[in-house]
Amino acid sequence: MNNQNLDLKSAWITIKEAFPILESPSKIPDNDFDSAPFEAISIIKRLNLTQQIQDLVIIKIEERLRKEIVPDFWSHFKKTENEAAVFHEFYSVVKFLFHNYVQLDLIINKLILLREASNFTKPVYNQTCLHEALKLIVRAVLLSQLPIDHEWMIVNFYETALKMQDPEEENSTSGECVVCMQEEFSCSCREMFEETNKKLGKMTLLEPLVGQALTDLIYSYIQTHIQKICKDNFDNSHIESLEKWLQTVVISWLKKIYFHNSAVKAMDEFDKKLINYLYNTYTKIRIDQLFNIIIEYPDSLPALDDLRLCLPKTDLKPHLTRSLQKAIETRLLHPGVSTFDVLTAYVATIRSLRILDPCGLLLETITQPVHQYLRSREDTIRCVVGSLTEEGPNDLAEELVRGEAVQVDENISVDEGVEDWETWTPDPVDVVPSKSSGLPRTSDIISMLVNVYGSKELFVNEYRTLLADRLLSQYSCDTEKEIRYLELLKLRFGDSQLHFCEVMLKDIADSKRINQHIQQDLSYSDDDIPMSAMILSAQFWPAFKDEKLELHEKLVKQMESYTGAFETLKGSRTLCWKNHLGIVDLEIELADRTLNLSVSPVHATILMHFQDQNTWSLEALSKVMHVPSTILRRKLSFWQSHGIITEPEPDVFYLQEEQENNENNIQDDIVVEDFESESAMASAQDQREEELQTFWSYILGMLMNLDTLPLERIHQMLKMFAFQGPTIECNLQELKVFLDRKVREHQLIYSNGLYRLPK
Repeated sequence: MNNQNLDLKSAWITIKEAFPILESPSKIPDNDFDSAPFEAISIIKRLNLTQQIQDLVIIKIEERLRKEIVPDFWSHFKKTENEAAVFHEFYSVVKFLFHNYVQLDLIINKLILLREASNFTKPVYNQTCLHEALKLIVRAVLLSQLPIDHEWMIVNFYETALKMQDPEEENSTSGECVVCMQEEFSCSCREMFEETNKKLGKMTLLEPLVGQALTDLIYSYIQTHIQKICKDNFDNSHIESLEKWLQTVVISWLKKIYFHNSAVKAMDEFDKKLINYLYNTYTKIRIDQLFNIIIEYPDSLPALDDLRLCLPKTDLKPHLTRSLQKAIETRLLHPGVSTFDVLTAYVATIRSLRILDPCGLLLETITQPVHQYLRSREDTIRCVVGSLTEEGPNDLAEELVRGEAVQVDENISVDEGVEDWETWTPDPVDVVPSKSSGLPRTSDIISMLVNVYGSKELFVNEYRTLLADRLLSQYSCDTEKEIRYLELLKLRFGDSQLHFCEVMLKDIADSKRINQHIQQDLSYSDDDIPMSAMILSAQFWPAFKDEKLELHEKLVKQMESYTGAFETLKGSRTLCWKNHLGIVDLEIELADRTLNLSVSPVHATILMHFQDQNTWSLEALSKVMHVPSTILRRKLSFWQSHGIITEPEPDVFYLQEEQENNENNIQDDIVVEDFESESAMASAQDQREEELQTFWSYILGMLMNLDTLPLERIHQMLKMFAFQGPTIECNLQELKVFLDRKVREHQLIYSNGLYRLPK
């Protein structure tokens, strides 16, 4: 054994003479293995030392890589701000590594020659395995010494190279290289990039060293590019252009990197991943912008079409639902947004989600919080009805013209949807059964707004109140326009629901005709105060505000004369005047000016009293007019603003014939309107209170006949007898609140769950 070790030692000395590169890898021997001493081969062959020599050479190669070559390679990975310097530095270090790899590969070739010369036939390593073993050793040693921040140079190198490929980069259009800023035909940066990839590919380091960094870079580059072209740009479609950009820029650039045949199949798989990533990234960005896209509808239709095409190719519909619901709750459903703006956004949401999800499930899910919020706002119905009938283009008015009948969920059965089976769309496969209502879904905007409250009567009654306000505030109201709106509403809500409104419009037409007849009556004279009356059928109109006002005696006499003429014309019918309603046209002649004003009866009455008496105290005028002093003071301020009445001392007012400062005088020919926009109709709360008082008479009759009744029994009997006609029934909770108030007012007694009248 000792003799064998001595022979091995002498053989190794001889081998070192034949392989001087093992001692100094930087020196390349000019001689071939054939020039090695013959006795070395003889010793190796005689002692069968080929395997041992081969193992020693492999160990020496690995040692040299670990101690010198690889540390020197990683030492160049130092951060710098100069992109061009980083690009050339990475090229240089890869070139250095490849140079050493080639020299080590020469040693492997000499080993192969040694094996052949010594007739070594044991199949431990064949020729291919030795070369692959060298690549494995280089890769293992290189990756075992990875610095923590090594990726920055790799990312910078490939990002710079990708910019050279992208025609949308600024320098690409100018004909200059983005690395060296020289003319493209005179720079060698592209050749350096291709050479770097070839060298890494030959060493099988391309994927292990740069694969993950390259993937992250491409994903980041795609995301940045999409963000850049899609930021606040909703009026153009981008899917087609993005797919083309991905193929011509990113994927074609990747094919230049993975040029060898073994990577073709992997590239096909990577192409699919990149396309899928493109769709996912674009969809996520559009989902994050979806609230703004909805607000800008219909200008944002191209963005919605893109999103509609992308959703089936991704699994992002749940993300869309959560994201849009959160955006709506944080940006729309709070007190800082007016009800009109909430409704505008709600209508835009309905129209947008029609495009994204024709089956209506997405719309049903996302708009549920909006329904609850709109139900909590008191002015929602008024805003809806106002939008339906207002002048100018708006979404709800357009929907009204479509003329589809309103569908309320509680009245729809599943069988009713059979008639529309040709346009029926099944629920998507990802629908949770508990989330599906099973009823035919409608995306009709007006129907959805009605379904917020679940009752057509609320909307019809609100329209009735709004119509009454318009008819009473504008005596020259365009009844033809109102009739047109009414006919459109009848298509939606039905004739029976709007019968009262038909009577109201008929009253306006009848009033004009009656006024003409009375004016022609010789027994009626209106020389002093010309008068026209609007004669209303009280049972068909909404409740009016109950305000006390004692008119001036001249007006009272004129009204009595008009009533007499009406009774003569209509026989047994008479008039009950609403003194606080109406419009009075005044021509006011003062010492220094003349004013033409249209005011309310209370304002006209004030001025007529000052015509009789120049000075009035607030208390005296309040008693004469039967108007509370707080309200009267507010009415007097209107005349003070016109410089007709002044208040020289507290609560004392007098008529001012001449203004002290003539610079602010109103011109004689200007007609000044009274812009007070108070509604003539009773508020919803007042009307509800009046309805509850109507129920009270029924409740009194029940308790007088049956002595004691529980809450549920009272409610059932009211449903049978009182909740009919245009009256809106009250629920159990509202009835309980009303009865409890009567208990506090000592009009009822509550004991052991029963209500009874006090004795």
